[in-house]
Amino acid sequence: MNPVKRILALALALLAVGACGLTRPSSMDTEGADSFEDDVRTARTLTEAFWTQQFQQSGRTYRPIADFIPYSGNSGPSCGNQPAVPNNAFYCPIGHFIAFDQTWMDSLWNEMGDGSVYVIIPHEFGHAIQAQLNTNFQLNVQMELQADCYAGGTLSALVGSGTLQAQQGDEDELLLSLEAAGDPTDDWLNPSAHGTAEQRQASFATGYRNGVNAC
Repeated sequence: MNPVKRILALALALLAVGACGLTRPSSMDTEGADSFEDDVRTARTLTEAFWTQQFQQSGRTYRPIADFIPYSGNSGPSCGNQPAVPNNAFYCPIGHFIAFDQTWMDSLWNEMGDGSVYVIIPHEFGHAIQAQLNTNFQLNVQMELQADCYAGGTLSALVGSGTLQAQQGDEDELLLSLEAAGDPTDDWLNPSAHGTAEQRQASFATGYRNGVNAC
């Protein structure tokens, strides 16, 4: 196991002491959500609640997203002149909304567990946070890796507060989700680059270990 995986696995294992093993359809939601729709709703609600609190603590006002749009295949909303594509989730600053291919994300939920939902949705909210903070980067990959870091910090805070629960196996779900989303090559100049699997895992682990302020 590489150092990043050891760090994240240890962090989640420590939080999971005494928890039962994870089996489908167990959920990280302490209310016992047992469906894909439940986990999506919970991930959205808790992520926005977390960022509302973060903004309040820094003397800012968090602006909730205007819409949260599920779609399937090519039926998604466009963002400016860019059409939605299948197997994707995205934040659109034009309209301040998040959209996601629910068929694709449901398949990830079934194949990888609910951890995939708690990575993807907080990641997209990370982009909404960047827009509100007017965060600018020279390269797209830097923005994507910060969103991964924000996702890790968000999840860590929710687990640490007891709002979500980490169970044995969750670390594998989270790392698998990030690995599946990694770029095949380390091409930072590619305008669509998101980072390799190890880079994305490392950024997520940084946020999980040190919180969103470390991002």
